[in-house]
Amino acid sequence: MRRALRALGGRLLYTVPVVWLVVSLVFLLIHLVPGDPVQQMLGEGARAGDIALLRHQYGLDQPLGTQYWLYWRGVVHGNLGQSIRLNDSVTHLLLLRYPYTFVLTAAALLFALLLALPAGITAALHRNRWQDQVLGVVSLFGLSFPAFALGPMLILLVSIRLGWLPVSGAGGPQYLLLPAVTMGSALAAILTRMVRTSMLEELGQDYIRTARAKGLPEHTVVYRHALRNAMIPILTLLGLQFGALLAGAIVTEMIFSWPGVGRLTVSAISNRDYALVQGCLLAIGLTYVLVNLLTDVLYLLVNPRIRG
Repeated sequence: MRRALRALGGRLLYTVPVVWLVVSLVFLLIHLVPGDPVQQMLGEGARAGDIALLRHQYGLDQPLGTQYWLYWRGVVHGNLGQSIRLNDSVTHLLLLRYPYTFVLTAAALLFALLLALPAGITAALHRNRWQDQVLGVVSLFGLSFPAFALGPMLILLVSIRLGWLPVSGAGGPQYLLLPAVTMGSALAAILTRMVRTSMLEELGQDYIRTARAKGLPEHTVVYRHALRNAMIPILTLLGLQFGALLAGAIVTEMIFSWPGVGRLTVSAISNRDYALVQGCLLAIGLTYVLVNLLTDVLYLLVNPRIRG
């Protein structure tokens, strides 16, 4: 337990500079935009007094070091500024929209796992047979359809022609199904190949042959021994792909009019609402850092060798 806690403390220390870098890059966003961001927000016909007032409200009339300090103080206290277009605090808007994106991403991840784990294990157990070949073709088919192509196809087929599910919006589970399938299909295809490769490597190890020679049931050998050791690269991929799902949520949320952070980010960019853009990027970036930290914790739980 002490070793596990010491390892977890080390991971937390590694996270600190990453969080600092994410917050710093998000802060510099408004200063890297070509031209005057305040002028772009108000438009070319804005009066000089209005521009000066808005610059004062954003603190852009102060030295860069002071602005950086004030931004960090706001982040620590949960104050990410005010949205000029929506006339609401950025923190409140994120608290309203973030749960939708998180639920959508988690549902897409669950959908991918429910497909990939049994498919990958089946492909590994029937290597080079017809089951493996069929699953390989299906995986390639899933990778060939990005979200911006698969989403409209599902809407046309499932929602409009068959009338089984709603076209867009958010509500009950029926509204979540199509966006989750759209986001999770490509990830399911990637995970299937990863599960197959990891399982093939583990099934060829000496301890698997020993377990079978001892007369253990095949179900125990595959799921209790081989799969548990094969989960390390799979967890790594899941941690990396979670960030990709968050980025892909922007496209999916626009297709299905899902009221999440991705759609809010696109709206903020279109309206040149830079405080809101900063808040959305900060929320996505910090979530990605947190997921990678949780992935390291799962390493400790899944594999005893890492705890040692």
